[in-house]
Amino acid sequence: MSSDSSHHASDHDHHHDPGFIRKYVFSTDHKVIGIQYGITAMLFLAFGFYLMMVMRWSIAYPHEPLPEWMSWIFTDGWKARWLQDGKVTGETYNMFGAMHGTIMVFLGIVPLGFGAFGNYVTPLQIGAPDMAFPRLNMASYWIYLVGGLVMCGSFFLESGAAKSGWTNYSPLAGFADGQVVNQWLAGQTQWLIGLVLLITSSLLGSVNFITTIINLRARGLTWMRMPFFVWAMLVTGFLLLLAFPPLEAAGIMQLMDRVAHSSFFLPSGLFTKADGLADISGGGSPLLFQHLFWFLGHPEVYVLLLPAFACVSDIIPANTRKPLWGYKSMVYSVLVLGFLSFIVWAHHMYMTGMGPAVSTFFQTTTVLISVPSVIIITSMLISLWGGSIRFTPPMMWACAFIPMFGIGGLTGLPLAFNLVDLHLHDTYYVIGHFHYVVAPGILFGFFAGILHWYPKITGRYMNGVLNHLHFWPSLICMNIIFFPMLLQGMAGFHRRWYNGGDSYLAKASDSANVFGQTVAENIDLNILMSMGAWTLALAQIPFVINLFSSWKVGKKVESDNPWHATTLEWATPTPPGHGNFTFEPAVYRGPYEYSRPGLKEDFLPQWIEPEKPAEKK
Repeated sequence: MSSDSSHHASDHDHHHDPGFIRKYVFSTDHKVIGIQYGITAMLFLAFGFYLMMVMRWSIAYPHEPLPEWMSWIFTDGWKARWLQDGKVTGETYNMFGAMHGTIMVFLGIVPLGFGAFGNYVTPLQIGAPDMAFPRLNMASYWIYLVGGLVMCGSFFLESGAAKSGWTNYSPLAGFADGQVVNQWLAGQTQWLIGLVLLITSSLLGSVNFITTIINLRARGLTWMRMPFFVWAMLVTGFLLLLAFPPLEAAGIMQLMDRVAHSSFFLPSGLFTKADGLADISGGGSPLLFQHLFWFLGHPEVYVLLLPAFACVSDIIPANTRKPLWGYKSMVYSVLVLGFLSFIVWAHHMYMTGMGPAVSTFFQTTTVLISVPSVIIITSMLISLWGGSIRFTPPMMWACAFIPMFGIGGLTGLPLAFNLVDLHLHDTYYVIGHFHYVVAPGILFGFFAGILHWYPKITGRYMNGVLNHLHFWPSLICMNIIFFPMLLQGMAGFHRRWYNGGDSYLAKASDSANVFGQTVAENIDLNILMSMGAWTLALAQIPFVINLFSSWKVGKKVESDNPWHATTLEWATPTPPGHGNFTFEPAVYRGPYEYSRPGLKEDFLPQWIEPEKPAEKK
């Protein structure tokens, strides 16, 4: 621990102690809020993962009841309502599928990347004492938590949770749970209320980040001296600020369709099997909802991705002991990426019958957006070349991130073309592509980030042996789960089969039924993927043990800068106190000054003043 720390501690005695509740629960300190976001997001991720494990059982063993180790979480009453002879029904599968996607994206990965890493690290890296609007920051977290609890609480309602997919398309979502007398208590309505709260939280956060990064940078921290991490967070803030309002509007309009009998997204002439011709005013456009959803939906992918890029871009230079290759190219690429992400949304909608002119435009922009992504990944890859690589725990995850994200990106390129998409739309190929980006891609980047900044947050390292027990099974299982999905998708397996295609097996014996035979050839992959998913769950146990035990028993850091890194967060005491810095930080150089000739050490931090030349006598 440096002498700065003891100086800070004595200085801190003069501050009024706000008490436990104000300090750790309703805190306005960006570091506490970042930890709150991180722990909450990981709990939501665990719940979303559990829903997926139940779905994988239904797909692999459609005729077997849920085993006790998986169903103990449900009450007997809930099982009687939602399971049939202990087996998952199509309705329950739809509910778990919709909530798995919603929880993982909106309640898990966005809050973990932007809320946790962004909140904790960004003010430290720019030399700020806190975020620009600390109370707004606190409000953002609590609105997020309430929105998440509203969504997840809907599992206990009579109607169950939302069942119309994580995309919530109208008119299906407009009619779902129509049997419930009080529509405010329907799971589908609660989903929309939760969504509006989550979007409000993200908007408050994005305004805060943009203001903080533009206005609160330390003296000397010019734009091109900012770490790539901060650039990525700035672009993420703009993506949230510009892309979320259309979905918030769509959510409120769909809410009105459900509770106020409007017809923003409900067309005339709708006919349902239960009620016949629907008694609605009509005249709405279901297609409009898709446009509003995907106008957020594609920038959202980069809201998920950029924080992972941000983490990896800090870890690679610190562990190769050389500057980040192509820093300026990466900065310009992330700006172009942010712009292009707003003009590719309709590649999710090729099946809606847009003409060849419109689809050609979106095909072109979708191929173009791969260019900045490739520049960023290539820069990271070249940064490894010729480096004196230290395979520390964070570096293992960062190195695995690059090829895993690469697979996710490459498998997405064929989907850019509407001719290919006609065959692959809504198949497991799309699931495999997206999950390669998000699970072994983005989550690996986040695991790297947790290991990298854990010593700064706690003053202790995480355990290396437990990290190996977490890393290798996770890397293997991720590929066991998602690579077969690409194969099944090309064979035509639909993403929403709750029995994994079992009902087609009866047709496999008919030599004329080619599809039945194709299903029979590929259906055994279901069991392999499900086994991989359950093993992946076991592989997370060492991480959970490591995360909480290292806080108390982990090896203590030797200094405030244990990785010998160059960015400003390593100039603070460990852990950083109120106000972060014990001196007024100033920046004298770029963020990645490693292995410069003529220096005593192989790193030159941003905050070290340059030596003045000796005066001539």
